[in-house]
Amino acid sequence: MSRLKDTYQNEIMDAMKKKFGYTNDMQVPKLEKVVINMAVGEAKENAKVLDSAMADLAIISGQQPVITKAKKSIANFKLREGQPIGCKVTLRGDRMYDFMDRLINLALPRVRDFRGINPNAFDGRGNYALGIKEQLIFPEIEFDKIDKVRGMDVIVVTTANTDEEARELLTLFGMPFRK
Repeated sequence: MSRLKDTYQNEIMDAMKKKFGYTNDMQVPKLEKVVINMAVGEAKENAKVLDSAMADLAIISGQQPVITKAKKSIANFKLREGQPIGCKVTLRGDRMYDFMDRLINLALPRVRDFRGINPNAFDGRGNYALGIKEQLIFPEIEFDKIDKVRGMDVIVVTTANTDEEARELLTLFGMPFRK
């Protein structure tokens, strides 16, 4: 079991109960899942690009990604419905806590000119979206083996009802929000 999950079950739960006045353990918000999405625009011309993006995502997440396909045809982007345009991974359970631990303690501090992440990127329902500009911040990725620097979106889905509860939960997990 990960260190982050142990911390959640003890200290974070108590702190959330105290701050928001929860009477029951089941009322306390928790992490539900983490979705990592990597959109690969040039995949429509070259299918091999998608394979390398999937390999990078598999190394980062420790889980095999699935291919995402275009929902609609868009003529201006030369995109047809059903064409593969990216890949994503949904992490739950121990893998989710391990990924969050690596993201907070290893990857984010390696970002150049890092001053914290945006505290306002919540969606109104307690979910947080974080954009990462390059996959090189993860220590598992070897600089020599990548073909191109790619970004990704990390969406943290919580059971919190409000953004305030979710922000407090992620702060207690150690997310470095900008002041």
